[in-house]
Parts: sequence; structure tokens; C-alpha cells
Amino acid sequence: MNPSVTDNPALSRFELPIDGESAFLTYERTADAIRLLHTEVPEAFRGRGFGEAVVAGALARARAEGLQVVAVCPFVRAYLRRHPLT
Repeated sequence: MNPSVTDNPALSRFELPIDGESAFLTYERTADAIRLLHTEVPEAFRGRGFGEAVVAGALARARAEGLQVVAVCPFVRAYLRRHPLT
């Protein structure tokens, strides 16, 4: 799997297309921080790593832009426990 996570600022979410559907992570953004609010994966694709891929893509973007990450979403918090930011 080589996922391509994109930022959709019009909908305030990071998206990962999957067979005509999308996994996504909604956010709120300020000048220096991003609040990661909710991760959603279509039911047919759950348990296959797409949620982790969209979170990893969002965190990579936040890191590249020097944003402070505020993990509101429980899925994001669990991901960060398993993969701490360095």
C-alpha cells in the first residue's frame, strides 16, 4: 500500500482515497497549531491500515509546517501512544 494523503482545506480534513471512497481526518487549524478532531474510515475498509495511514499523513504535514499537534480524536491519541512524535 502506497497511500497518498492530501489536505482538503475547503472541508478542513486530510483525505485518503480508497476505491471511490475516502478515509479522512477532520481538523481545526490556527496559525501555529492543528487540532485533529475525528478519523473516519469507510466500514468496508476498516482494519486494513487506512486509518493509520491518514493519521500518519496528517502528522507528517503538521511536522513539515512546524505546527503544534493537539490530538482530540481518540484514534489519533492511540496512534501517538504507539508512534510518539520525535
